[in-house]
Order: sequence, then C-alpha cells, then structure tokens
Amino acid sequence: MKQKPVHAAMQGFLDGEVILIDKPLRWTSFDAVKKIRILTGVSKVGHAGTLDPLATGLLIICTGKFTKKINEYMGMEKEYTGSFTLGAVTPTFDLESEPTDFKEIDHLTETDLQRAAQSLTGEIWQTPPIHSAIKKEGKPVYLLARKGHEVKLEPRKITISTFDITKIELPVIEFRVVCTTGTYIRSLASDFGKALGAGAYLSSLRRTCIGSFSVNDAMSPLQFEEKIKNMKQASEGQPNA
Repeated sequence: MKQKPVHAAMQGFLDGEVILIDKPLRWTSFDAVKKIRILTGVSKVGHAGTLDPLATGLLIICTGKFTKKINEYMGMEKEYTGSFTLGAVTPTFDLESEPTDFKEIDHLTETDLQRAAQSLTGEIWQTPPIHSAIKKEGKPVYLLARKGHEVKLEPRKITISTFDITKIELPVIEFRVVCTTGTYIRSLASDFGKALGAGAYLSSLRRTCIGSFSVNDAMSPLQFEEKIKNMKQASEGQPNA
C-alpha cells in the first residue's frame, strides 16, 4: 500500500508509534488496525497479536517504522481474565457456536475445580482449536472446518504460569491466566472441561496485559479518534472542542 502525504500532526505516527487500544466486543483486530490507518492516514499499521471478535481488551498497534517491533511484542507473556461455562461444549470452544453435549455438574466441588486448574498449570501440551486462523496448506483452518473438512492440528508446548479461579457461580467460573504467546484460552476452556469430565467452553475473555503493557493504559477507538481530532486542531491553531 503506497503511503500518501499525511497531515502534519500525524508525522509522529508515520515515523513510528506504539498505540494501546482497548478492543471493543465484536470488533476484529483488523477493524482496530483499519480504524487507526484511516484516522492517521498512515498505511503501515499492524497489531502485535490477534484478539477474537468475542474477546475484548489490550491490542498493541504499531505504526510506521515501529511495525518492525511487532514480533518483539508478540513474544511477550500475556494475561487474560474471563469466564468458562461448565457442563457443555461447543465446536468452536466459545460462543461462536451453539452449546451441545450437556452434562450434570452439580457434583463438582471447589476442590475439583482447583485440581483441574492445577493440572493445566506449568509447561503443558495444547492443541489449537480447528476454528482458528492457523494456516494449513496455505489456508486458515477455520475455513476448512466450516466446510466440514477433517482438520488435524498438532499439539504445541506452552506455559501457563498462573491459572487462578477467581469466582465460582456454577455453571460459570471466572479465571485469571498468565501464559506464553501461542496459548489459546478457548483450548484451555475445552481442556479444563475434559479434566472435569463435564465439558466447558469459553464464555467471555479480556486481555489485560502484554508484557508490561496494561489495558488500564489503553484507549478505546472512540477516545483515540478524539485524540487525533484534537491533535489536528491544535496544529492548525483551532480551539479544541
């Protein structure tokens, strides 16, 4: 994509900046990238790690020359909070598809839940969900899965350094997880359900940290848009609204 001249106030983004965005629910990560591209006029914009549309939270977005830093940020440890719903499964491991295979969960105790979380803490092998953007034979596997093709993905070694259950209101449990890059929290939900023998799926997810970057320091897309408007007005000597 050829770079067009940008507004004078946007030169910093062209030179390179790191922007922390709090991604709204149902936005794709690309939606956020596209929004920043349009607002700044900078064509070279990328994010350091996808968030699914049903997840909210921290996206690190790099512009201009700072896009070279993306791989560095992608490799950082990540923190998530969210909820699992127990007693059923879904094909996508989350709410993108309908729950099936319902099971009783009344017998589950807090000890059972803590034991299941402990079994998934540390260095473990995890199989990514077939409804994911991982490419096989040059195509995202979710496209193959949606067409009913059999998809087989190999397990990967990941590290879950923290898996805390923060609230229990069955069938929903809330959690906090700190993990290495490449971890799929949807797969963690599925594995958690298997460990309990009751099934589980991811019902909400929020990314709260990437390395030392926190969602508490992030802006919503609307706040970023307001910031850009004020920057342009200030450079043109206009009073801010």
